[in-house]
Amino acid sequence: MTDIFEAPADAEARRAVRPVVCYPNGTLPAPDLALYQQARLGAVKSGEVLAQPREAACFEVPAGHFFRISSVEGPQVGDLNLWNRNDLSERFYSGKTRALHGTHITRGERMWSSFPHLRPMATITADTLGWYGIDDFGGSVHDVIGTRCDPYTGNLLAGSQYHHCCHSNLTRALAEHLGISRAEAEPHVHDVLNVFMCTGFTRDTGQYFMKASPVRPGDYLEFFAEIDLLGALSACPGGDCSAGHSSDTAACHPLMIEIFAPAAGALKGWQSPQRNGYDGSHGQP
Repeated sequence: MTDIFEAPADAEARRAVRPVVCYPNGTLPAPDLALYQQARLGAVKSGEVLAQPREAACFEVPAGHFFRISSVEGPQVGDLNLWNRNDLSERFYSGKTRALHGTHITRGERMWSSFPHLRPMATITADTLGWYGIDDFGGSVHDVIGTRCDPYTGNLLAGSQYHHCCHSNLTRALAEHLGISRAEAEPHVHDVLNVFMCTGFTRDTGQYFMKASPVRPGDYLEFFAEIDLLGALSACPGGDCSAGHSSDTAACHPLMIEIFAPAAGALKGWQSPQRNGYDGSHGQP
């Protein structure tokens, strides 16, 4: 038996109820972008890592330094994981970042860490695609809604055994960087910031969609490291994600990660954020 229910008489009135933002963010601690900008002017490049097409690379950024992710050869999206370099249990929390800032993030917004820490890990200080905004399809760039392409979903939907999806790329890169097995590394891989990816939700079915990224060589997204960071970036096998992902046929390009060290004293007064102030009692003495 299939239950089919007719709409009630007041259906339109129910639909017309105005939404309320769940987490008004006007009281969030604001980053000192002017201080960061001034410190960036005198910063010196201290290292670089290249994430090859359909592969991932790890990098480390000390607190108080900057890192930049750049398109260097052609349109390419990347999947970014971040951890506390000194404690891998503290990692990027895409869901809470989405709740606090929205489905896509840009300059002045932050990547927040997991419970019980819930503090800024990195602040976006520059975004050459900030002009894109939200297009007529509801799409925008740098999303925190997609989880990452992975071999498990591929197997579920198509019976495939594809190993160069972003989840597997990140797993291999983290295992190699830490000198641990892939089985040990995989549980640390988490939902990502989709750098340069242009995405949204279809208005009729509410499905996650992607479209060709507007990124071009020379475009970049730059961050300020609020804590000591270990990062991993996968150059997605979907290339610019104009047609599909987890593909050996899409045109793919490398992504560059550069690290910049500010001059001594350039961040006078800045302090790395402390762990969240909740007392952790959960209602018990």
